[in-house]
Amino acid sequence: MKAPLNIGDRVPNFALSDQNGKVFNLEEELIDKKLVLFFYPKDDSLVCTQQACAFRDAYSELAVYGARVIGINSGTVESHQNFSQNQRLGMTLLSDPHSVVLNLFGVKNWLFLTGRETFILDQTGIILFKYRNLFSGKSHLKKVLKFLQSNAQTQ
Repeated sequence: MKAPLNIGDRVPNFALSDQNGKVFNLEEELIDKKLVLFFYPKDDSLVCTQQACAFRDAYSELAVYGARVIGINSGTVESHQNFSQNQRLGMTLLSDPHSVVLNLFGVKNWLFLTGRETFILDQTGIILFKYRNLFSGKSHLKKVLKFLQSNAQTQ
């Protein structure tokens, strides 16, 4: 198994199906936006719902920093579609049923759950930020915003 990706690494291209069955190709999506990729264990679970809804509710604030949010887990396209509709998420959710992308990023399992990690990629696919916290879904948005705000001030 390859070493997990870290800050400063370029993410290899990958393609996964989104909640509508459309193929998401990383290289095509990096053209003009930073990507916030959040890996989460399970659709419709309490903490995962809090995490996804926190990102949903901060859409306009994230857009100010040129960031687009993408959720990824090993759930099915159908599960993602239901989750997205039930929570009115309005963001792309990618299905990684064989955990290929989760393993590529080195997202760690905890007991029977896949991990909860968030990454920010620049427009060239370089990892700028990495954060892991399995038990606090809302903390991911707070850390992302803090990072984006501090980087905007230094540019």
